Amino acid sequence: MVMGEQTLETQVVVIGGGPGGYAAAFRAADLGLDVTLINAEAQLGGVCLLRGCIPSKALLQAMHLVREARQAAAWGLTFEQLRTDLEALRAWKDGVIAQLAGGLGTLSQQRQVNLIQAHATFEASDRVRLQDAEITQVQFEHAILATGSHPVPLPGVPCQAGSRIMDSTAALAVPDIPETILVMGGGYVDLELGTV
Repeated sequence: MVMGEQTLETQVVVIGGGPGGYAAAFRAADLGLDVTLINAEAQLGGVCLLRGCIPSKALLQAMHLVREARQAAAWGLTFEQLRTDLEALRAWKDGVIAQLAGGLGTLSQQRQVNLIQAHATFEASDRVRLQDAEITQVQFEHAILATGSHPVPLPGVPCQAGSRIMDSTAALAVPDIPETILVMGGGYVDLELGTV
């Protein structure tokens, strides 16, 4: 061990704080095990909660309300012309995400799951090294890898902020509502964004 390094010992280390990771950590803690969850991001939830399924479902809910308002004329209910305040809609979506992510943090505390924000790299079959954390190593008996997913870029096609070609994360933050959009992919987020 190098001088100044801090090692944490735990029974179970979970790497990744998305739905697979936090569910595994919570279950192991419920079974009475000492659990450390290492997550690269400040909030738990992974792609699903922070940049995928949950944001797209929040937008779907808003669009469902728009559709019902338009259909209400057949029931004898009419509303003034609909206006979309994109910034307010985004703020509401972000509030949903923050509330759910905060709930996961509370559940972690209640279960005494030790949370560490860092990147982990395996050094041995029973030890990981952490980057950018006070704890530099975690020694463990069991490890669960739940590192999640990320969008796969099209080969040779630049995908960047402000581009006409974007991944699902950028699509959730478009500066304006396009008249048409082509969605490539058939996962949950793709289908939901196409529906929105």
